[in-house]
Amino acid sequence: MFSRHDASYDQIREGVGSLCAAYPGTYWRDLDRERAYPTEFVEALTDAGYLAALIPEEYGGAGLDLKAACVILETIQRSGCNAGACHAQMYTMGTLLRHGSEEQKRHFLPRIAEGSLRLQAFGVSEPTCGTDTTRIRTTAVRDGDAYVVKGQKTWISRAEHSDLMLLLARTTPRDDVEKSTDGMSVFLVDLRDEIGKTVTIRPIETLMNHSTTEVFFDGTRVPAANRIGGEGQGFWHILDGMNAERVLIAAECIGDARYFVERASGYAAERQVFDRPIGQNQGVQFPIAEAHMETEAAALMAEKAASLFDDAKPCGAEANMAKYLAAEASWKAADVCMQTLGGFAFSTEYDVARKFRETRLYRVAPISTNLILSHVATHVLGMPKSF
Repeated sequence: MFSRHDASYDQIREGVGSLCAAYPGTYWRDLDRERAYPTEFVEALTDAGYLAALIPEEYGGAGLDLKAACVILETIQRSGCNAGACHAQMYTMGTLLRHGSEEQKRHFLPRIAEGSLRLQAFGVSEPTCGTDTTRIRTTAVRDGDAYVVKGQKTWISRAEHSDLMLLLARTTPRDDVEKSTDGMSVFLVDLRDEIGKTVTIRPIETLMNHSTTEVFFDGTRVPAANRIGGEGQGFWHILDGMNAERVLIAAECIGDARYFVERASGYAAERQVFDRPIGQNQGVQFPIAEAHMETEAAALMAEKAASLFDDAKPCGAEANMAKYLAAEASWKAADVCMQTLGGFAFSTEYDVARKFRETRLYRVAPISTNLILSHVATHVLGMPKSF
């Protein structure tokens, strides 16, 4: 287990890169073909301590900052691997560390850090509300020393491979609160004994292998001791997780973009057509150069957002802008890479097509580009809301 005392960002990058080298394209192609979960890869990251990067040392983690976590995820993606199988364990820490009780931290964090418990599921989205979080219908009703949860969540990745879920539910009906953001609470739900009883998980087949599901709760009892923070304050508590999520997803997109730029520029320098490398042609050079510049600009915004988060300063706008810019950069780099490799890009053995499908997700999730534009227009620039 590495710690903040012996791991610089460069050392983290080198260590993660070395670990990823043991999981080449053939490993991911086989998983993609079978729609299987990368268990061995996740276990290797856990054993090396990388998934416990944000957990303080006193609870068995590395005690690193969000910028270090960004380095880990960016390096995984840049190496051609996929952090989507395990990144939730990092961004859920934003809510648990800042709003969890000392008792909750001491009970859960050491086991999460060592890998005997997995926290990979983030239960917010629902089929009827999309990203309008205030309209969620999943309810948690107090019954003695527990809450009874009923409702449905959708687009929940990794629920089948997680022991715990960070769940947002309504504890007060929306019509009974003064502000629509009030009346929601956050819970840490132990799924292990409830699956097949009060919890039903149904896989959703998607464009990429992301272990995506819908989850149904039918009277699931959650101990009141597992509520994180104050009752009715869950929306504000979950924002720390969402801001971390946006920054970390931005880091993954930057890793993807750098992967595509490196593949495209390397191929362009070697591929001979008409007795000359295609990279000698400006029509090939310039799109790759543009993708590189946009990627590096997005990386600077992500670094700024991570710094604000680590300093516990407001970072909602910066986190959203970082995610937007990085997702756009990765998608452009992906398209440029596909165009540069031509027909070879469509062959699965080159891995570009797999990464192309994977990075497309982030223009939609965890928040769509249009909603980020709306957020910046109204909350940063002061224009009237359109909805």
